[in-house]
Amino acid sequence: MTHPVPTAQSGPDRGPAPVALKKTAPRRTTGLRMDLHTLSLLGILAVLVAVGGITEPDAFLDTGNLQLVLTQASVIGVVTVGVTFVITSGGIDLSVGAMVALASVWASTLATQEYGFAGILFTAVLVGLGAGLVNGVLIAYGRVVPFIATLAMLASARGVALMITDGKTQIVTVTEVLDLGLPGSYVLGIPPLVLIFAAVTVAGWLLLNRTTFGRRTVAIGGNAEAARLAGIDVRRQRLYLYLLSGLCCGIAAFMLIILSGSGQNTAGNLYELDAIAAAIIGGTLLSGGRGTITGSVLGVLIFTTITNIFALNNLQSDVQQIAKGAIIVAAVLVQSRTSRTDA
Repeated sequence: MTHPVPTAQSGPDRGPAPVALKKTAPRRTTGLRMDLHTLSLLGILAVLVAVGGITEPDAFLDTGNLQLVLTQASVIGVVTVGVTFVITSGGIDLSVGAMVALASVWASTLATQEYGFAGILFTAVLVGLGAGLVNGVLIAYGRVVPFIATLAMLASARGVALMITDGKTQIVTVTEVLDLGLPGSYVLGIPPLVLIFAAVTVAGWLLLNRTTFGRRTVAIGGNAEAARLAGIDVRRQRLYLYLLSGLCCGIAAFMLIILSGSGQNTAGNLYELDAIAAAIIGGTLLSGGRGTITGSVLGVLIFTTITNIFALNNLQSDVQQIAKGAIIVAAVLVQSRTSRTDA
Protein backbone atom coordinates (compact mmCIF):
# COMPACT_ATOMS: atom_id res chain seq x y z
CA MET A 1 0.00 0.00 0.00
CA THR A 2 1.43 3.35 -1.00
CA HIS A 3 1.43 6.10 1.61
CA PRO A 4 1.27 9.72 0.62
CA VAL A 5 4.47 11.70 1.04
CA PRO A 6 4.18 13.95 4.10
CA THR A 7 3.98 17.62 3.32
CA ALA A 8 3.95 20.76 5.38
CA GLN A 9 0.17 20.67 5.27
CA SER A 10 -0.22 16.98 6.22
CA GLY A 11 0.48 17.34 9.92
CA PRO A 12 0.20 19.93 12.65
CA ASP A 13 3.81 19.36 13.82
CA ARG A 14 5.30 20.28 10.50
CA GLY A 15 4.74 24.00 10.95
CA PRO A 16 4.00 26.39 8.16
CA ALA A 17 5.12 25.55 4.68
CA PRO A 18 8.34 27.20 3.63
CA VAL A 19 7.80 30.19 1.43
CA ALA A 20 9.95 30.35 -1.68
CA LEU A 21 11.86 33.63 -1.79
CA LYS A 22 11.48 35.50 -5.01
CA LYS A 23 14.80 36.56 -6.42
CA THR A 24 14.85 40.17 -7.39
CA ALA A 25 17.39 41.75 -9.63
CA PRO A 26 19.66 44.29 -7.96
CA ARG A 27 18.62 47.84 -8.47
CA ARG A 28 20.71 49.58 -11.07
CA THR A 29 20.57 53.01 -9.49
CA THR A 30 24.13 54.05 -10.26
CA GLY A 31 23.66 54.21 -14.01
CA LEU A 32 20.31 55.95 -13.62
CA ARG A 33 21.81 58.45 -11.20
CA MET A 34 24.68 59.18 -13.58
CA ASP A 35 22.23 59.67 -16.44
CA LEU A 36 20.21 62.12 -14.36
CA HIS A 37 23.41 63.90 -13.37
CA THR A 38 24.46 64.19 -17.00
CA LEU A 39 21.04 65.54 -17.92
CA SER A 40 21.26 68.08 -15.10
CA LEU A 41 24.67 69.24 -16.37
CA LEU A 42 23.27 69.59 -19.87
CA GLY A 43 20.42 71.61 -18.38
CA ILE A 44 22.86 73.93 -16.59
CA LEU A 45 24.86 74.36 -19.78
CA ALA A 46 21.67 75.14 -21.72
CA VAL A 47 20.69 77.76 -19.13
CA LEU A 48 24.13 79.37 -19.40
CA VAL A 49 23.86 79.46 -23.20
CA ALA A 50 20.43 81.07 -22.84
CA VAL A 51 21.82 83.64 -20.41
CA GLY A 52 24.66 84.45 -22.78
CA GLY A 53 22.26 84.70 -25.70
CA ILE A 54 19.96 87.05 -23.78
CA THR A 55 22.60 89.33 -22.25
CA GLU A 56 24.90 89.58 -25.28
CA PRO A 57 23.06 87.98 -28.23
CA ASP A 58 25.23 89.42 -30.99
CA ALA A 59 28.57 88.70 -29.32
CA PHE A 60 27.86 85.42 -27.53
CA LEU A 61 26.06 83.63 -30.36
CA ASP A 62 28.60 84.74 -32.92
CA THR A 63 30.30 81.81 -34.63
CA GLY A 64 33.73 83.15 -33.82
CA ASN A 65 32.89 83.43 -30.12
CA LEU A 66 31.49 79.90 -29.96
CA GLN A 67 34.66 78.64 -31.66
CA LEU A 68 36.68 80.55 -29.08
CA VAL A 69 34.76 78.97 -26.20
CA LEU A 70 35.34 75.47 -27.54
CA THR A 71 39.01 76.20 -28.24
CA GLN A 72 39.60 77.52 -24.72
CA ALA A 73 37.80 74.52 -23.28
CA SER A 74 39.92 72.13 -25.31
CA VAL A 75 43.25 72.71 -23.55
CA ILE A 76 41.96 72.42 -19.99
CA GLY A 77 39.60 69.69 -21.18
CA VAL A 78 42.46 67.40 -22.22
CA VAL A 79 44.08 67.95 -18.82
CA THR A 80 40.76 67.17 -17.11
CA VAL A 81 40.49 63.79 -18.87
CA GLY A 82 43.78 62.70 -17.26
CA VAL A 83 42.81 64.15 -13.89
CA THR A 84 39.51 62.25 -14.00
CA PHE A 85 41.35 58.93 -14.18
CA VAL A 86 43.58 59.87 -11.25
CA ILE A 87 40.68 60.99 -9.04
CA THR A 88 38.65 57.90 -9.97
CA SER A 89 41.49 55.78 -8.61
CA GLY A 90 41.36 57.66 -5.30
CA GLY A 91 44.39 59.85 -6.06
CA ILE A 92 44.96 63.53 -6.76
CA ASP A 93 47.26 65.47 -9.07
CA LEU A 94 48.04 69.06 -8.12
CA SER A 95 50.90 69.36 -10.59
CA VAL A 96 49.06 69.31 -13.92
CA GLY A 97 49.30 73.07 -14.47
CA ALA A 98 53.01 73.10 -13.70
CA MET A 99 53.61 70.10 -15.97
CA VAL A 100 51.84 71.91 -18.80
CA ALA A 101 54.09 74.93 -18.24
CA LEU A 102 57.25 72.82 -18.11
CA ALA A 103 56.33 70.89 -21.26
CA SER A 104 55.39 74.04 -23.16
CA VAL A 105 58.64 75.93 -22.41
CA TRP A 106 60.83 72.88 -22.99
CA ALA A 107 59.13 72.24 -26.33
CA SER A 108 59.45 75.87 -27.43
CA THR A 109 63.18 76.45 -26.83
CA LEU A 110 65.27 77.48 -29.83
CA ALA A 111 67.07 74.13 -29.77
CA THR A 112 63.79 72.22 -29.91
CA GLN A 113 62.28 74.41 -32.63
CA GLU A 114 65.16 73.49 -34.92
CA TYR A 115 63.50 70.07 -35.29
CA GLY A 116 60.25 71.63 -36.47
CA PHE A 117 56.70 70.45 -35.86
CA ALA A 118 57.65 66.87 -34.91
CA GLY A 119 60.33 68.03 -32.49
CA ILE A 120 57.96 70.34 -30.61
CA LEU A 121 55.21 67.73 -30.39
CA PHE A 122 57.57 64.94 -29.37
CA THR A 123 59.28 67.07 -26.71
CA ALA A 124 55.99 68.27 -25.19
CA VAL A 125 54.64 64.72 -24.91
CA LEU A 126 57.95 63.31 -23.66
CA VAL A 127 58.31 65.96 -20.94
CA GLY A 128 54.73 65.37 -19.81
CA LEU A 129 55.33 61.62 -19.63
CA GLY A 130 58.60 62.16 -17.74
CA ALA A 131 56.96 64.35 -15.11
CA GLY A 132 54.07 61.89 -14.79
CA LEU A 133 56.58 59.06 -14.39
CA VAL A 134 58.24 60.86 -11.48
CA ASN A 135 54.86 61.37 -9.82
CA GLY A 136 53.90 57.74 -10.40
CA VAL A 137 57.13 56.29 -9.04
CA LEU A 138 57.02 58.46 -5.92
CA ILE A 139 53.39 57.60 -5.20
CA ALA A 140 53.21 53.96 -6.27
CA TYR A 141 56.64 52.69 -5.21
CA GLY A 142 57.92 55.42 -2.90
CA ARG A 143 54.62 55.36 -0.98
CA VAL A 144 54.54 59.16 -0.89
CA VAL A 145 51.07 60.62 -0.32
CA PRO A 146 49.70 61.84 -3.69
CA PHE A 147 48.98 65.28 -2.29
CA ILE A 148 52.58 65.75 -1.16
CA ALA A 149 54.21 64.16 -4.22
CA THR A 150 52.24 66.22 -6.74
CA LEU A 151 52.61 69.37 -4.64
CA ALA A 152 56.37 68.88 -4.79
CA MET A 153 56.15 68.38 -8.55
CA LEU A 154 54.10 71.56 -8.83
CA ALA A 155 56.86 73.60 -7.19
CA SER A 156 59.71 71.81 -8.96
CA ALA A 157 58.20 71.96 -12.45
CA ARG A 158 57.44 75.66 -12.10
CA GLY A 159 61.01 76.24 -10.93
CA VAL A 160 62.54 74.36 -13.86
CA ALA A 161 60.24 76.16 -16.30
CA LEU A 162 61.36 79.51 -14.87
CA MET A 163 64.99 78.45 -15.12
CA ILE A 164 64.61 77.43 -18.78
CA THR A 165 62.90 80.66 -19.83
CA ASP A 166 64.76 82.99 -17.46
CA GLY A 167 61.39 84.62 -16.95
CA LYS A 168 60.99 85.45 -20.65
CA THR A 169 58.37 84.42 -23.20
CA GLN A 170 59.66 82.04 -25.87
CA ILE A 171 58.17 82.88 -29.26
CA VAL A 172 57.43 79.98 -31.58
CA THR A 173 58.48 80.53 -35.20
CA VAL A 174 57.59 77.13 -36.70
CA THR A 175 54.89 77.95 -39.24
CA GLU A 176 53.46 74.41 -39.32
CA VAL A 177 52.59 74.78 -35.63
CA LEU A 178 51.28 78.34 -35.85
CA ASP A 179 49.09 77.55 -38.85
CA LEU A 180 47.02 75.13 -36.79
CA GLY A 181 45.69 78.08 -34.81
CA LEU A 182 44.53 79.98 -37.89
CA PRO A 183 41.01 79.81 -39.39
CA GLY A 184 42.46 78.40 -42.60
CA SER A 185 43.19 75.11 -40.80
CA TYR A 186 39.64 74.65 -39.50
CA VAL A 187 37.86 71.48 -40.59
CA LEU A 188 34.22 72.22 -41.47
CA GLY A 189 34.45 75.27 -39.24
CA ILE A 190 35.87 73.27 -36.31
CA PRO A 191 39.28 74.34 -34.93
CA PRO A 192 41.95 71.60 -34.87
CA LEU A 193 42.31 71.97 -31.09
CA VAL A 194 38.65 71.04 -30.66
CA LEU A 195 39.19 67.96 -32.81
CA ILE A 196 42.17 66.95 -30.65
CA PHE A 197 40.04 67.44 -27.55
CA ALA A 198 37.27 65.32 -29.05
CA ALA A 199 39.71 62.54 -29.92
CA VAL A 200 41.19 62.52 -26.40
CA THR A 201 37.69 62.52 -24.89
CA VAL A 202 36.54 59.55 -26.96
CA ALA A 203 39.75 57.65 -26.20
CA GLY A 204 39.39 58.43 -22.48
CA TRP A 205 35.74 57.33 -22.43
CA LEU A 206 36.54 54.04 -24.12
CA LEU A 207 39.52 53.43 -21.84
CA LEU A 208 37.51 54.06 -18.67
CA ASN A 209 34.28 52.32 -19.65
CA ARG A 210 35.23 49.57 -22.08
CA THR A 211 38.61 48.20 -20.99
CA THR A 212 40.17 46.22 -18.17
CA PHE A 213 42.33 49.26 -17.44
CA GLY A 214 39.23 51.29 -16.64
CA ARG A 215 37.70 48.59 -14.47
CA ARG A 216 40.95 48.29 -12.51
CA THR A 217 41.03 52.04 -12.03
CA VAL A 218 37.51 52.04 -10.57
CA ALA A 219 38.29 49.01 -8.40
CA ILE A 220 41.38 50.64 -6.90
CA GLY A 221 39.43 53.80 -6.14
CA GLY A 222 36.64 51.82 -4.49
CA ASN A 223 38.86 49.63 -2.31
CA ALA A 224 42.57 49.33 -3.03
CA GLU A 225 43.11 46.42 -0.65
CA ALA A 226 40.23 44.42 -2.11
CA ALA A 227 41.59 45.14 -5.58
CA ARG A 228 45.01 43.85 -4.52
CA LEU A 229 43.49 40.66 -3.10
CA ALA A 230 41.62 40.24 -6.39
CA GLY A 231 44.93 40.06 -8.21
CA ILE A 232 45.31 43.66 -9.42
CA ASP A 233 48.81 45.10 -9.27
CA VAL A 234 47.78 48.30 -7.51
CA ARG A 235 51.19 49.95 -7.62
CA ARG A 236 51.69 49.38 -11.32
CA GLN A 237 48.17 50.60 -12.07
CA ARG A 238 48.79 53.81 -10.14
CA LEU A 239 52.03 54.33 -12.03
CA TYR A 240 50.14 53.99 -15.32
CA LEU A 241 47.50 56.47 -14.15
CA TYR A 242 50.02 59.21 -13.37
CA LEU A 243 51.76 58.48 -16.67
CA LEU A 244 48.38 58.98 -18.36
CA SER A 245 47.92 62.28 -16.54
CA GLY A 246 51.39 63.39 -17.67
CA LEU A 247 50.60 62.36 -21.25
CA CYS A 248 47.47 64.51 -21.23
CA CYS A 249 49.50 67.43 -19.87
CA GLY A 250 52.03 67.02 -22.68
CA ILE A 251 49.27 67.05 -25.30
CA ALA A 252 47.69 70.09 -23.64
CA ALA A 253 51.07 71.87 -23.64
CA PHE A 254 51.37 71.37 -27.40
CA MET A 255 47.82 72.67 -27.84
CA LEU A 256 48.65 75.71 -25.71
CA ILE A 257 51.69 76.42 -27.89
CA ILE A 258 49.41 76.38 -30.94
CA LEU A 259 46.89 78.66 -29.21
CA SER A 260 49.35 81.24 -27.87
CA GLY A 261 52.24 80.85 -30.30
CA SER A 262 54.68 80.82 -27.43
CA GLY A 263 55.94 78.99 -24.36
CA GLN A 264 55.75 80.63 -20.94
CA ASN A 265 56.66 79.54 -17.45
CA THR A 266 53.32 80.95 -16.25
CA ALA A 267 51.33 78.76 -18.66
CA GLY A 268 48.72 76.45 -17.15
CA ASN A 269 48.27 78.64 -14.08
CA LEU A 270 45.56 77.17 -11.81
CA TYR A 271 44.82 74.42 -14.32
CA GLU A 272 44.93 71.93 -11.45
CA LEU A 273 42.07 73.67 -9.67
CA ASP A 274 39.96 74.03 -12.81
CA ALA A 275 40.52 70.41 -13.83
CA ILE A 276 39.71 69.00 -10.39
CA ALA A 277 36.65 71.24 -10.09
CA ALA A 278 35.38 70.22 -13.54
CA ALA A 279 35.80 66.53 -12.71
CA ILE A 280 33.99 66.92 -9.38
CA ILE A 281 30.98 68.81 -10.71
CA GLY A 282 30.92 66.33 -13.57
CA GLY A 283 30.18 63.52 -11.13
CA THR A 284 33.59 61.97 -10.44
CA LEU A 285 33.72 60.99 -6.78
CA LEU A 286 36.51 62.83 -4.97
CA SER A 287 37.15 59.84 -2.71
CA GLY A 288 37.50 57.55 -5.75
CA GLY A 289 35.59 54.57 -7.08
CA ARG A 290 33.44 56.44 -9.59
CA GLY A 291 34.36 58.56 -12.57
CA THR A 292 32.75 59.90 -15.70
CA ILE A 293 34.53 61.38 -18.70
CA THR A 294 31.29 62.75 -20.13
CA GLY A 295 30.53 64.60 -16.91
CA SER A 296 34.05 66.01 -16.72
CA VAL A 297 33.81 67.37 -20.25
CA LEU A 298 30.48 69.00 -19.44
CA GLY A 299 32.04 70.48 -16.32
CA VAL A 300 34.80 72.03 -18.43
CA LEU A 301 32.26 73.47 -20.87
CA ILE A 302 30.22 74.93 -18.00
CA PHE A 303 33.22 76.69 -16.47
CA THR A 304 34.46 77.96 -19.85
CA THR A 305 31.00 79.28 -20.75
CA ILE A 306 30.75 81.08 -17.40
CA THR A 307 34.12 82.73 -18.02
CA ASN A 308 33.06 83.80 -21.50
CA ILE A 309 29.74 85.25 -20.33
CA PHE A 310 31.44 87.23 -17.57
CA ALA A 311 34.02 88.57 -20.02
CA LEU A 312 31.40 89.64 -22.58
CA ASN A 313 29.37 91.41 -19.90
CA ASN A 314 32.45 93.14 -18.45
CA LEU A 315 31.85 91.65 -15.01
CA GLN A 316 34.56 91.53 -12.41
CA SER A 317 36.73 88.42 -12.26
CA ASP A 318 36.26 88.18 -8.48
CA VAL A 319 32.52 87.64 -8.99
CA GLN A 320 33.35 84.96 -11.54
CA GLN A 321 35.56 83.14 -9.03
CA ILE A 322 32.81 83.35 -6.40
CA ALA A 323 30.36 81.81 -8.87
CA LYS A 324 32.78 78.98 -9.63
CA GLY A 325 33.35 78.39 -5.92
CA ALA A 326 29.62 78.21 -5.27
CA ILE A 327 29.21 75.62 -8.06
CA ILE A 328 32.03 73.50 -6.61
CA VAL A 329 30.56 73.59 -3.10
CA ALA A 330 27.12 72.65 -4.42
CA ALA A 331 28.60 69.73 -6.36
CA VAL A 332 30.48 68.43 -3.30
CA LEU A 333 27.33 68.69 -1.16
CA VAL A 334 25.38 66.71 -3.76
CA GLN A 335 28.14 64.07 -3.81
CA SER A 336 28.10 63.80 -0.02
CA ARG A 337 24.35 63.31 0.03
CA THR A 338 24.59 60.72 -2.73
CA SER A 339 27.28 58.81 -0.84
CA ARG A 340 25.14 58.68 2.30
CA THR A 341 22.20 57.45 0.24
CA ASP A 342 24.31 54.65 -1.25
CA ALA A 343 25.50 53.63 2.21
